[in-house]
Amino acid sequence: MTQLPPSSNTLPALNPAIQTGRNESQPSSRPSLAFGQVMSQETQRPGFVQVQTGDTLIGLVKAHYRQNQLPISENQAMRLAHQVAARNDIANPNVIQTGQKIDFSSLQMPDLARAESFGPLDLNARSTQALNKLNASIAPAAATLTRNALAARPVTWTQASARSAGHPILDRTLERAVAKGFVAAAEVPAVRDKVLTLAKRYNFQPDDFARLTLMESGGMNPQASNGNCHGIIQFCNGPNRGAASVGFKDNPRDILGMGLLQQLDLVDRYFSQAGLRGQGPALGLDDLYLTVLTPAARQETRPDAPLPIAGPQARFLHVGQDTAAPITRNSILAGLHSLTQALLPMSAKPSAAAVLGAPGKSQVARLYNEVGSNSPTGMR
Repeated sequence: MTQLPPSSNTLPALNPAIQTGRNESQPSSRPSLAFGQVMSQETQRPGFVQVQTGDTLIGLVKAHYRQNQLPISENQAMRLAHQVAARNDIANPNVIQTGQKIDFSSLQMPDLARAESFGPLDLNARSTQALNKLNASIAPAAATLTRNALAARPVTWTQASARSAGHPILDRTLERAVAKGFVAAAEVPAVRDKVLTLAKRYNFQPDDFARLTLMESGGMNPQASNGNCHGIIQFCNGPNRGAASVGFKDNPRDILGMGLLQQLDLVDRYFSQAGLRGQGPALGLDDLYLTVLTPAARQETRPDAPLPIAGPQARFLHVGQDTAAPITRNSILAGLHSLTQALLPMSAKPSAAAVLGAPGKSQVARLYNEVGSNSPTGMR
């Protein structure tokens, strides 16, 4: 798994010499203490914060900065929250539990002064005035960013919609998989139910998963392999990559001996390892695909910003279908929709941006030749 990016130069740097309570070596006298005494001493160490009802990790980071009268942007707070999560072995920075003890000493700031109640921090008049001025200056821009972000995200997919709504891309992909011999027709209902279960568990659209498999394996092909990566989402060889994360570190090619349903169980395990959760906003197609390609790149949320992805990847993932150009969230979306339209021509007509430069049959063949020659990226 790739490392998290460093914090901004405008913020206090994390101190790599400071370790969390979980990993810090203990004095030789520690084992003689009762467990309760040990825990009491650990949680009273400087830098530890006990999570209270309503707390979030990013909110606690902001509280440290507000307490010290320092400005901090949403992106800076999110970056530091991810780093604090990594140092505390928190799998999902968006999920912390009431009563949990978190070490914030890596922020290199004084301890957070927690009030008895869950109200705002007790700031003096000067601090309050400065904070109000800062909030007034950033509120319009923050409101606009929030509205744009919410408008760009898909609605939460629920079990009720699974029963009532169709999934044309998923169904067409499964029809194609039967025609290609990737799966027996008798297994299709069970495969479809499994995909719907995964979509509900990890809060993504079933059709988006189908689009992902069209790019990675030609559409639900459990025998797809480029020599380094194998199966329907291309579990790759090597330590800390996809095959290792699902228990095939020493024998990754054995994945090819598994059927489609068995590989969907591996997908379930992989998504869990990659930190996907069913809570919060629905997962968009770009984030779903980045979870397979390079999970760390999900931290870059700007739609047209170059993503930290080793290349070249498949041509249609790059801006302008040029492998010398970067990969962005928008280019990923355009590429996935273009390939879907090429492989499933009877599917609903996508937007003009999606079909721009849609590949023909010869281009699709070249696309898969390119995928086969690429090196594995991220955890995939």
